[in-house]
Amino acid sequence: MVDQDIARASTEDRQKAIAAAACVLIAERGFEGLRTRDIAERVGINVATLHYHVPTKQALVRLVAQSLREDFVAQHTRRPREGLSAAARLDLEFTDFRDLFTTGRQLLTVMAELALRATRDDEVAAEILPMQAGWNDQIETLLAEGRADGSFHSHIDPAAAATVVIGSMTACLRHPGRSLDHLDTVFAQLRRAIIKT
Repeated sequence: MVDQDIARASTEDRQKAIAAAACVLIAERGFEGLRTRDIAERVGINVATLHYHVPTKQALVRLVAQSLREDFVAQHTRRPREGLSAAARLDLEFTDFRDLFTTGRQLLTVMAELALRATRDDEVAAEILPMQAGWNDQIETLLAEGRADGSFHSHIDPAAAATVVIGSMTACLRHPGRSLDHLDTVFAQLRRAIIKT
């Protein structure tokens, strides 16, 4: 039975519902477990309607990636950064990730699943690698600014340090037994390595 609200929904609302259902399924089953009939069932539409909105796997991946981008941007803009020091902005990056670690775990899980799939799937890589590169560039730029203004250690290499920062954060996701205290300890360690006191 098709949900009447979904049946009358706009194209944009249906696409958002499709992306949300796909994200839940990816988080639950991994990308390999994603099936269009399961997405359609969760949304409350038939498979033909689903294929009208996302006719190919690439279109589905693009829709999910767009949804992830929007969620990450919305989360990032909740805490304005304009006028803040590099050290304060780095702390906000850690705070944002901490929030996702505690309440937005599905978002991080889906991104990790797609990043893994991107290593062997060009269609997924085309959508996910630019997002990863954007995050890396953002952190690298922040680190370069902090080094230039003297608030970060002068010996840091912004490109290498960005890899260390992002790698440390994402590694915390791969250890489900690790607590929030462990994440905070990792952030404290990164602060000591980067920020001059």
